[in-house]
Amino acid sequence: MQSIHSYSFQNKKALVRVDFNVPLENSTFEITDDTRIKAAVPTIKKILSAGGSVILMTHLGRPKNGPDEASSLRHILKRIEDVCETKVSFSKSCIGKEAEVACSKLKFGEILVLENVRFFKEETNGDRAFAQYLAKLGDCYVNDAFGTAHRAHASTTIIADFFPNDKMFGLLMEREILNIDKVLCSSEAPKTAIVGGAKVSSKITIIENLLSKMNSIIIGGGMAYTFIKAQGGKIGSSLVEDDYLQTALNILEKAKQRGVEIILPIDTIIADSFTNNAKRKEVKISEIPDGWMGLDTGKKSQILFDTVLSNSKIILWNGPMGVFEFTNFQSGTKQIAKSIVDATQKGAFSLVGGGDSVAAVNKFGFADTVSYVSTGGGAMLEYLEGIDLPGIKAIRN
Repeated sequence: MQSIHSYSFQNKKALVRVDFNVPLENSTFEITDDTRIKAAVPTIKKILSAGGSVILMTHLGRPKNGPDEASSLRHILKRIEDVCETKVSFSKSCIGKEAEVACSKLKFGEILVLENVRFFKEETNGDRAFAQYLAKLGDCYVNDAFGTAHRAHASTTIIADFFPNDKMFGLLMEREILNIDKVLCSSEAPKTAIVGGAKVSSKITIIENLLSKMNSIIIGGGMAYTFIKAQGGKIGSSLVEDDYLQTALNILEKAKQRGVEIILPIDTIIADSFTNNAKRKEVKISEIPDGWMGLDTGKKSQILFDTVLSNSKIILWNGPMGVFEFTNFQSGTKQIAKSIVDATQKGAFSLVGGGDSVAAVNKFGFADTVSYVSTGGGAMLEYLEGIDLPGIKAIRN
């Protein structure tokens, strides 16, 4: 494994796997969030400034049956040019004669984008021959796609085998690993994790892994109602996973045995329908009337969470506290974000990760006031679960 900081890119063509799977408007193909493109710029510019050229590989969308106009990287070329502040050339295929010719013509200091690697089923199948075709296009391999590090795909994992002495992490991948490890492995305390979202079932492994690493875990969002019902509370028609009631109790017991405090909401904003303009009430979370559902945390819960976070040195946030997409039910999520910002300003290290949490800090304008915002999504979740991600393992081996 090489280091991007010391590797000589002079006169070399670097194959860089990025994650430019950005959201597009269905009809106009306009990019609605270019965060992932901007995140890769430091790696791209470092290679170019060191005398190399960059061949970008990425996927976009989930094309099922070969080339698909809606998933073509043509739609994002202009934004890549704008963000990188240089002209970008394009190959209509990622392998074959056209790609080979485009790469052979690439001059040092230039950028080439290969068409969507997922136009070939061999990419997601982790096909070795396909990875070898890609590998022939460059002199070294840089993985800067943390968002796909949990996938053992050809361009994210298998390709590294063909660069035994010329493979490395990009700057984004390096930062992601460093910051998540800081949360998981730091000896500073107290350490608090905030785990929200809709379902216990999707966060069980994360919570169980965090029990050995955190002092406190705040549980919010829809998953909180499963914990409340498991303890005998009345939750009306709130979201619940009845198959996971015992699981919730098991988590509470494990936490108790480990001396980890599980902090649940004590009140909630309820609604008589799942709409922004529904009738609202604030009640104890264990006393929700029939026909009403909890959609946000109440003020007492927000004060409780703020007290915990204000005393924390390390903070991890994954998952919203309520249906923050509805303006009338975003208070809990907005307040948890503000509490994290306040704690960060007092010296705490804070990491926000997971699609909805990232969307929330961006929506409320707090992204620049927390310590680190992960671009990882699913990869970050699996890393938090303690899984050895194949994209990381392939570089380190």
